[in-house]
Amino acid sequence: MSRFSLTFNRQHAGRLSIGQFGAICTLIVLAAFSGAATAQTENATSLREAREAAQARDQQRLMDFLDDQQALEAALEQARAENEEAQQQHETLEAQQAEQTEQASELSERQAEQGEALSGLLDNLARHSSEIRNALGEESLLTLEEGSLPPRLDEVEVLERHQLESLVDGLATLTARTGRAERLSMPVADANGEVVTRELVRLGDFAAFTESELVERGQNDGNLVVLPRTPSAIGGLLADYYQGESNVFAVDPTQGSVLEALAQQPSLWERFQQGGYVGYVVVALGVLGMIVGLGQYLYLVLVSLRVKRQRQSLDQLRANNPLGRVLLRFEGMDKHQTPEALEARLDEAVLAELPRLERSQPMVKLLAAIAPLLGLLGTVTGMIVTFQAITVFGTGDPQLMAGGISQALVTTVLGLITAVPLLFVQTALAGRSRYLTHVIEGQASATLADHLESQTPVVN
Repeated sequence: MSRFSLTFNRQHAGRLSIGQFGAICTLIVLAAFSGAATAQTENATSLREAREAAQARDQQRLMDFLDDQQALEAALEQARAENEEAQQQHETLEAQQAEQTEQASELSERQAEQGEALSGLLDNLARHSSEIRNALGEESLLTLEEGSLPPRLDEVEVLERHQLESLVDGLATLTARTGRAERLSMPVADANGEVVTRELVRLGDFAAFTESELVERGQNDGNLVVLPRTPSAIGGLLADYYQGESNVFAVDPTQGSVLEALAQQPSLWERFQQGGYVGYVVVALGVLGMIVGLGQYLYLVLVSLRVKRQRQSLDQLRANNPLGRVLLRFEGMDKHQTPEALEARLDEAVLAELPRLERSQPMVKLLAAIAPLLGLLGTVTGMIVTFQAITVFGTGDPQLMAGGISQALVTTVLGLITAVPLLFVQTALAGRSRYLTHVIEGQASATLADHLESQTPVVN
């Protein structure tokens, strides 16, 4: 109100007179003193009340503080106890942490060592599984069934347990099959390439066969194919074992290599064909020599029988044998000739019989000498063919040289095989004819001696 008055006075001071202005000032001063006294009274009352309220508040705060101090002391004691307990737990945890850190370090080192060993083991396991698959994939008889191969582990980054278990189970199954004889129904390709489902017997990883033929895994696709030729030595065993009549079978310990070699071994006719045209000529000459030689030998045997019968009956001379013909000519001679003339005539009759007795011997001897020479000729031509193959194709493929080498060896063998029997035949012919010649000469000489003794007068 005083501010309003002052403001009002300031605004209207210019308009009032001096007297008015003085009266107004007096009134204002009185009003101010009166308001100030009233204000002081009110202020004192207010201060006293405020002081009492403040004292009450301070007293209450003091009481609250004392209560709070006791609570704080209790809380402090509890906090100290908890701090001590926490400190003990902290020390215990630090000790456990140190121990666990040491154990973790040891476990890390052990894990690193075992990890290296396990990594090497898994690498070896993966490599072995790959080797087993490569070795058994398309060659072994144990993996004819689909899915019988162990799983491939070389392409797996992290090996799982089920993969290891599958590998172990697969290896155990393959191991068990090596000692079992099983009957299977599998598609088999015959010699003409026709595939037919047939029942076969599998003996581990050693052999598989049908009722009459051996089978093997194909080199290109791994399918079963019949061997080109089943060795005759085990042909009977196949049928007996397949039909259950026998429990004996010839097992190839090389898992088919020996049987395959026996199957690829050429027959006698195929060997003969390997000799080529030279071999044909050698065999033809050998056959011709044997026919001629055996024919002549049979003739000499027949002559020997006739000569033997003639010697037993000299009083009945027959012209169907050399001895009879010689003696008949001797009887037809002029007996009044000198002994030398009679002997010469008798020798002439014996010599006339020799060509028949010695017939074919020169031819057989010639063929026996020619056969090895022709075999040598075949050897030379075969080596020429071999060197030509080497010149054209090189030495990379031995099969390209096999034809020439086979011809070279087979012709030599054929020449020797031909010559040896012909030499025996020629020796037999020479011995038989010489024997007959000696018999005829001896009997003729005895007949001449008897005639000369009968013509000589007896001296008393």
